[in-house]
Amino acid sequence: MSRRWDLVVLGGGTAGIVGAKVAAGFGARVLVVESERTGGDCLWTGCVPSKSLLAAAHAAAAVRRSGRFGVTAESAQVDFSAVMEHVRSAISTIEPVDSPESLRAAGAEVLHGFGVLTSPATMQVTANPDEHDPRGRPVTHDVEFEQLLLATGASPTMPPIPGLSESQPLTSETVWDVSDLPPRLAVLGGGNIGAELGQAFARLGSSVTLVEGASRLVPREEAKAAAVLTEALQADGVVVRTGASVTAVQPGADSGAGALQLEDDSTVSYDRLLVAVGRSPRTGGIGLERAGVDVDERGMVVVDELLRTTNPRIWAAGDPSGHPQFTHLAGVHGSTAASNAVLGTRRKAATTVPRVTYTDPEVAGVGLTQDEAGLGHRTRVVEHTEVDRAVAEQRTEGYAAIVCDKHGTVLGGTVVGPRAGESLGELTLAVSKGLKTRDLAGVVHPYPTWNDGPWKAALADVSAQLDSPLPARAIGVLTRARSTWVRLRRMARERGR
Repeated sequence: MSRRWDLVVLGGGTAGIVGAKVAAGFGARVLVVESERTGGDCLWTGCVPSKSLLAAAHAAAAVRRSGRFGVTAESAQVDFSAVMEHVRSAISTIEPVDSPESLRAAGAEVLHGFGVLTSPATMQVTANPDEHDPRGRPVTHDVEFEQLLLATGASPTMPPIPGLSESQPLTSETVWDVSDLPPRLAVLGGGNIGAELGQAFARLGSSVTLVEGASRLVPREEAKAAAVLTEALQADGVVVRTGASVTAVQPGADSGAGALQLEDDSTVSYDRLLVAVGRSPRTGGIGLERAGVDVDERGMVVVDELLRTTNPRIWAAGDPSGHPQFTHLAGVHGSTAASNAVLGTRRKAATTVPRVTYTDPEVAGVGLTQDEAGLGHRTRVVEHTEVDRAVAEQRTEGYAAIVCDKHGTVLGGTVVGPRAGESLGELTLAVSKGLKTRDLAGVVHPYPTWNDGPWKAALADVSAQLDSPLPARAIGVLTRARSTWVRLRRMARERGR
């Protein structure tokens, strides 16, 4: 395979698939190099399996809580094997969309193997172990490219804690291989992955302890959201230990079992341990130094605002690029980088990035949080006790918040509650396009929906501005002028009779 390609895509996950299809759609000669399965983490170990598991867990919780609506149901019986079969079914249903056949149908070629850059414009791909030449040697392919898109994804981070590597921990990649529901599950890490999986396993019947070294869960979100989420997890039976760093892991006698030793000298015993403390980019061992591609101290590829690396031929998108590690952003940036590489455009990477933790309630945010707001900013918060849909469904624990500047331009927002990710779309558009609260307030919204929260927050901001002294005086003048004009018109009509 010595053909020179317009674009080689290293990695067949979301960023790589989208980038390859976009470039092929422009008529470019595109080659995708993938060492494992196309579809990446999202399809096989991330978005799809986790949301499938969360759906099963939500169903179990709904049965247990149905009595509040006057509906009596038998206690939820969880067949964990059937739950995992549901997870696998969801993956297999979506898999064709991300398959090599789908890429080829879009006009891209696919080469299975491990790619290593050998110069600024060449790569050597070692085919997978089942492919050998007549002498039994691994088959290699020399590949030349005009442009290359790095989309190699990331792997779960394993912190350097004594005893951890010997404890057979699960990660977000390997937890899907579990065949039996762990009686006691310890989750190390209280970010979005740890919170989602911890709640899911608790609802399915595990006794879960979630350990987070920071002072609260989901540290990137505002403190108010973390407090609501913590109460929700505790209501599902999760023991939440925040501000508790793990100093050592003590493997137990049974396979996978053991105990976490915390810095306060307490211990957390478990049957299985799930480590969810972040993800590290897959940038090692692929020859970046030979290609003139710089990485930072985290191993992230250094890119400019166009997603170009320090080698002008090479671009990066998705997890290795240093941008937030979200599937939706990986797809958008894959498209941006491919367009810039193939067409020579100068599209800048998206910087308004929505984020959602898919717990129950969901925690969704975009732009500035209330905790980040400073002088010149104002915030409007609507508790879900004021949202009729939340009252109707007895889910009033959440809230919606908008952060804006002194002119009412929306700079950020947070929504905590059911379907918060869907409600966040309007706020994301507002932040991206520089809309003001009056723009949101002036749009007719359906009633009753969960989106009443953000809308009411916008209405509250507009109302507060109208009640401030100067606008209030101006409105008073207009009202009196209008009254006088109407009175004079009436008097004129009466004289004309």
